[in-house]
Amino acid sequence: MKLSGWGGFPSHETRLVAPRSITQLVDAVHDGNAIARGNGRAYGDSAIGSNTTINMRHFNHMIAFNAQTGVLETEAGVLLSDIIDAFLPRGWFPYVTPGTKYVSVGGIIAADVHGKNHHKDGSLRNFVDWLEVMGPSGEIVRCSPTQNEELFGWTVGGMGLTGIIVRAAIRLRPVESGWIKQRTIVAENIDAAIDIFEDNSDASYSVAWIDCLSTADKAGRSVIMLGEHASMNDLDDKTRRRPHALATKGKLSVPFHFPSWVLNQFSVRAFNSVYFRNLKWQIGEQLLSWDKYFYPLDAINGWNKIYGRKGFMQFQCTLPLASSREALHEILGKISSTGSGSFLSVLKRFGAQEGGISFPMEGYTLALDFPVSKKTIELMSQLDEITLKYGGRFYLAKDSRMSAATLDSSDNRSKHFATWRAENGLNTTFQSVQSQRLGL
Repeated sequence: MKLSGWGGFPSHETRLVAPRSITQLVDAVHDGNAIARGNGRAYGDSAIGSNTTINMRHFNHMIAFNAQTGVLETEAGVLLSDIIDAFLPRGWFPYVTPGTKYVSVGGIIAADVHGKNHHKDGSLRNFVDWLEVMGPSGEIVRCSPTQNEELFGWTVGGMGLTGIIVRAAIRLRPVESGWIKQRTIVAENIDAAIDIFEDNSDASYSVAWIDCLSTADKAGRSVIMLGEHASMNDLDDKTRRRPHALATKGKLSVPFHFPSWVLNQFSVRAFNSVYFRNLKWQIGEQLLSWDKYFYPLDAINGWNKIYGRKGFMQFQCTLPLASSREALHEILGKISSTGSGSFLSVLKRFGAQEGGISFPMEGYTLALDFPVSKKTIELMSQLDEITLKYGGRFYLAKDSRMSAATLDSSDNRSKHFATWRAENGLNTTFQSVQSQRLGL
């Protein structure tokens, strides 16, 4: 069957299987050239097997929870939304979460996801106690920061290329409520935005939306949203009556793919202008639900269809702290000069990071969405060159078109990873379309 990631680009033929038992999972692994797939929210081709794609959604049981330590033992096919639904009413929330809750435990570990709190708490790997990984023989091996450390180090962030993550133990954060105290600050340009991030490094969460088509002294104008978990004392009478209110299903849906001409430089520029003005009205402090703060796009079912049938690509780089300011100026300048604006442009501050092939490094990460077209593919190649010029690297969970040469130039760990996979006989059993494209 034809399968794609969340971006809808590219799509590839693959054999899709959905095992319901360990025995069936072993059989799927023995087919070779396979990769695990959770809920299909990786944007590109990292969860599409070059031969077989193993849908892990039937491994969807939560096994045990320690209410003293917050450690949850779970199968890999459980979604983050399932965990929140089960444990937020008990006063627990994920330590690290990406921008959607509709991702599997196995997927977020394979991508070593980061959140709006990376500058303080780091990536998900800091909150994974252990993993159980099925190798080429079908044997399941437990690994952790102190047991089979090398396997653990490459698996977290390894995009499923070390084996099939079957079970894991992750830690949750105790929270008094599900509400977030948000403080909104407007930055008139990218320099002001960086200054605001640095001046508010003590905030638990921070993220900025950027108008990437603004120019001159307004280039990179942004709205920065800082967040803290609200205590019971922070709540008003209305929110105190439902301190752990769960999310409601998205009320809005995109029922069909938009025509390709809808998203153009004029509509994106108009959207950015209106969105910026709307966010400016929210300056100051307010209480937001956890769902609205962490997962605003989840409120629109099928939002990826906005980009049309050709789909979209995301460009996400991370830039070293010392060169971030200069690099961001050049990236935003390149985007505005071409008129190929990003519908969604997000900036976050990263802290220090360890890990075999994890994406973050201390500095800033910029994520940009572009509809698929020849023009935007050319633009993204130019953005690759700027990122390389400043010593940055790229997020494999969002990648759909990077070259092997670009990856090797941006991250010398990729060669070590490929060598380790070959030495351990993993490269012929676990392969994705992405890993073949990138020479991993």
